Amino acid sequence: MPQLAIAKEFLSEYSKLEKPVQKAVQAALGKFAQATHAGLHLEKLNRAEDPRIRTIRINQFYRGVVLAPASGDLYCLLRVLPHDEAIAWATTRLFTVNQVLGVLEMRDETRLQNMAGTLRLAAEATPARLFDHVQDSDFHTLGIDDQVLPIVRLLTREAHLDALQHMLPSLQYDVLVALASGMSIEETWEEVSKHLVDAAKPDQVELDDLSAAIERTPEQVALISGPEELEKLLRPPFALWRIFLHPMQRRIAYHGPYSGSVMITGGAGTGKTVTALHRAAHLARLYGSGAPILLTTYSHPLTAELARQLNQLIESPEERDRVEVITTSELASSVVGDRHGGHPEVLASRELVTLADTVHPDYAGEFLVDEWEQVLLAQEITTLEEYLAATRAGRRQALPRLERQSVWAAVEELRTQLSNRGCWSVLQLADEAARILRQENGPAIYQHIIVDEAQDLHPAQWRLLRAAVRPGEDDLFLVADPHQRIWQHRVPMRSTGVNIVGRTQRLTVSYRTTEEILNWAVRVLGLVSEEDLDGWPDSREGYESLMHGRRPIVRRFAEWSEEMTAVVSQVRTWLADGVEPGAIAVVARVKAKADDVADALRSAGVQSEPPGPSGGRVQVGTMHSMKGLEFQCVAVVGVQDRVVPHDRAIVPAEIDMTAHLESLQRERCVLYVACTRARDRLYVSYSGAPSPFLPR
Repeated sequence: MPQLAIAKEFLSEYSKLEKPVQKAVQAALGKFAQATHAGLHLEKLNRAEDPRIRTIRINQFYRGVVLAPASGDLYCLLRVLPHDEAIAWATTRLFTVNQVLGVLEMRDETRLQNMAGTLRLAAEATPARLFDHVQDSDFHTLGIDDQVLPIVRLLTREAHLDALQHMLPSLQYDVLVALASGMSIEETWEEVSKHLVDAAKPDQVELDDLSAAIERTPEQVALISGPEELEKLLRPPFALWRIFLHPMQRRIAYHGPYSGSVMITGGAGTGKTVTALHRAAHLARLYGSGAPILLTTYSHPLTAELARQLNQLIESPEERDRVEVITTSELASSVVGDRHGGHPEVLASRELVTLADTVHPDYAGEFLVDEWEQVLLAQEITTLEEYLAATRAGRRQALPRLERQSVWAAVEELRTQLSNRGCWSVLQLADEAARILRQENGPAIYQHIIVDEAQDLHPAQWRLLRAAVRPGEDDLFLVADPHQRIWQHRVPMRSTGVNIVGRTQRLTVSYRTTEEILNWAVRVLGLVSEEDLDGWPDSREGYESLMHGRRPIVRRFAEWSEEMTAVVSQVRTWLADGVEPGAIAVVARVKAKADDVADALRSAGVQSEPPGPSGGRVQVGTMHSMKGLEFQCVAVVGVQDRVVPHDRAIVPAEIDMTAHLESLQRERCVLYVACTRARDRLYVSYSGAPSPFLPR
């Protein structure tokens, strides 16, 4: 009886196939369990690099690519693609067994051989080679096989090694990167093996035994024991796809103890959040006692979604109880409440600005709140003398030194009025909580802290997190994308109090967003300088998607009413195509437009809800509220001039050019975030003049 294994990377691709194709996949794979000989359903390919590659008919237009070992009854489904793409992919791949660990490896053999000629020409012109200092025997000890070694010997520059990343077996590529960085043989093995879930060397490795290699590679391949398990695996809701982990993400999430704080950066859809979730699950299993683990971010909808996904990921109640999922504001409230008693009342941003409007006739409330939060709290300024000496780079308006005394007095009056009401601002509360923890100097609240969307934290929140966990092994695990910074908290990494030097890693492959959506959305960002990143370790270099799909749809309308009618029609079309309601989102820059769409959907009989853990309804909200969430289909509406960018969010150039440029880039990031919530389909619309950010 043949047994089926499925490459886990295929599972994310499966959920984006059209419903008829999904049904055809289920029918085709179901025949494996009924057949007396699996070969009856498999077709051999001519001129394939690997003679064990087969294809299986899914329907008239799609084929599955299957690895069929020469002996045994274990077959592995690798991909399901349109016919011509399936043939092209299958004929170029070669599958081997790692000679040290015995795990399954894949390489793009055709591209490697083509690259060899180019590398040979470069090597002939350069006497020194990149790996002249490494013996062949050492390469073999680290798992570099005899097919890869001749190409390795042609490398003259690290740039040539980088070009081979998606052609070489991933484990062998990691070995070469470590050696190229100057690590010794022992250090290389330690560095590479700690990225693996199980780095134990088997007693014996049979290089021709692909079946055994498949069974040794559980992080990449799922073995199917019966029809029930197959059905369960192939029919997860969209929400389950969000916790799927790809091999590169797994190496980071299940890494052995980090020696200190670590930061993971990457573009939209590269799996930063899912990596953080798995890291939390791993630490909960690894450390069975001691202080709890915190998984946090700034947003209530996002923490609710993180908690829901973590519930799916961690099956053990004891391990799940070890991980607390709350916002940084909830952490601050808990600390201040324990010290002062009761539950601190936090004033909403709009209410805070309204209160600030009353404290001084010469200063608008918005200006005073910004000055308090972005200068005084950001720089932890507690005296007038410190304020008079402080820098105010990038502020909305110039403020002469003599005028600062009046502003200081106005902010002090605002603090007094808050105190009289028994209220706090969000960031004031974080600042107070950090101060309390540093004063008490007692046992750490948490053993480990995992932070999602770290780029949007305020300096006071950074101080709070730094004080809530003792510096040491596995203290802070940070995931961030400085290109998705949507708040005005500009925090240079050097000022956070968190040392990540030598402990940064970057995710470059988007597993959520198709290449078509990704290329379009990246153009929204414009050109971002290193200065704009404030020293955060990231760039867009090498950022790509391995998935392809439909191009974004961009539509123009004369009136907002026409645009609303069209987006309702688009949502109903997606629903008719079988997309789950909770996997659809409609996004607008301003709440008024989001509310209009929600009303229009309701009138059309389509239920909706605000962003958050989906109850099975279409989610409608602002661009800011969608941060950290992801959907199969996204409609971004109202992308017109003077709304995107929003007039109120832009600092006039005549007041402060630096702040003006920063505010424009922040608005670009807001639109970029909204568009990259989409996994498969992106619909963008506007009425009248388009936003200047829309790619031409």
